[in-house]
Amino acid sequence: MPTQKPTSPVKASTQSFIEIEEIKDDVVLMKDFSASVVVEVGAVNFWLLSNEEQASMIYAYAGLLNSLSFPVQILILSKKMDISLYLDYLDGRINSQSNDLLKSRLKSYQEFIKNVVKKNTVLEKRFFFVVPFSPLELGVSGASPGSLNKEYVISRAKTSLYPKRDNLIRLLEKIGLRGSVLQGQALTELYYNLYNPSSTGRRLAPIESYTDVVMAQT
Repeated sequence: MPTQKPTSPVKASTQSFIEIEEIKDDVVLMKDFSASVVVEVGAVNFWLLSNEEQASMIYAYAGLLNSLSFPVQILILSKKMDISLYLDYLDGRINSQSNDLLKSRLKSYQEFIKNVVKKNTVLEKRFFFVVPFSPLELGVSGASPGSLNKEYVISRAKTSLYPKRDNLIRLLEKIGLRGSVLQGQALTELYYNLYNPSSTGRRLAPIESYTDVVMAQT
C-alpha cells in the first residue's frame, strides 16, 4: 500500500489580502507604505433646505473642492442600520415606566419603529474625506519602500498629512459642515466593517485588549 506524503500546512490567510499594515493614532499605513488620514463629515438634510440654500450649499461645496491643493478621496458608506440596541433601550424605558398612559404610548412607538424597519430598509449613511500620503513624497528612498522603517514613514506621513487635514476641516467649517478626524478605535471599526459587510456596523472592544489580528476578511 503506497504511503501518502504529508502535505505542508496552508500558510496563506485572508490577512495577506488586506492592504493595511498598521493603524497608528489617526494614520492608516498601507503595506506599500502609503498612508492616509480619514475625516468624517456630518450629514446635512439637503432636501429640507430651500432652493436658495441648496444652490448656496452646492456652490460652496464646489468652491471647497476647487480650492484644495492636494488630492482627496470621497467615501460614502451606506449600510443597513442595526436598531436592536435602540429597541432594547425602549424595552428598558417601558419596563421602568410607572405611568400606564406613557407606557402604552411607548409600546405603540416601539411597534411603529418595528413596522417601519420591517417594511423598509433603514440605511445609515456616513461621509468621509480620505487624505492620502504617497511614499514618493519621501524622495528617492520612497521609490523602494521595502528599505524604509515603518516608524519613520508614519512620522513623515504625519508631517505631510496634518496640515492638509487641518486645512480641510477649516474649509468644511466655512460651509457649515463639521469634520472630525477618526482615531485608532474608530478607524479600526470603520475598516473592520468595510471588510466584513455582514457585520452591520459592529462595535469592537477597545483595540488595546486584542492580542491577535483584528482585521480579518470574511
